[in-house]
Formats: sequence, structure tokens, C-alpha cells
Amino acid sequence: MTKLIYFAWVRERIGKAEEDVDLPAEVKTVSDLLLWLKSRGEEFEAALQHPEVIRVAINQEHVGHREAVAGARCPTCSRRPISTSLPRSRR
Repeated sequence: MTKLIYFAWVRERIGKAEEDVDLPAEVKTVSDLLLWLKSRGEEFEAALQHPEVIRVAINQEHVGHREAVAGARCPTCSRRPISTSLPRSRR
């Protein structure tokens, strides 16, 4: 199970702050994750229309879109936290 935490502009567009999901096996990188999220409905598609401007953090550290999502962990919980937000200049 992976914990996804949404911030700011992304959170407002999709209508939720966080969720726990089972990522499909084909989701191996941040880029894969964003593509998969876009397929989950109109609100996700609209929020992630320009994935190149979405900032993602794994374990509270910003990472590039080529970063692997496997092994993301949280020291205070058993779920793997991944958060997304839009950079300040694009809000």
C-alpha cells in the first residue's frame, strides 16, 4: 500500500488531501505514477495536464520524474508516502 499526499493546487483540483492506493506493477517511476494518476478520472487528468510542472517528494525529499517509487518509506508509518504539488510559480 502506498500513501499519496496531495498539496495545494493538485489537492484542490482532485478534491482530496491524501489516499492509500495499491500501485500497479507497471508504475516504477514518478513519471509512471503521474501517467497512472491521470488515467484515474477527469479530476486527475485536469490536475496533471502538465505533469512536467508537478513537483513530487518521496520520503519528504523532492525527486525527479525518473526517480523510482519502489522502496519509498516513512519512518513513522508502514505506508510509503509520496506527495505531489505544483511549484509556486505555476499556482
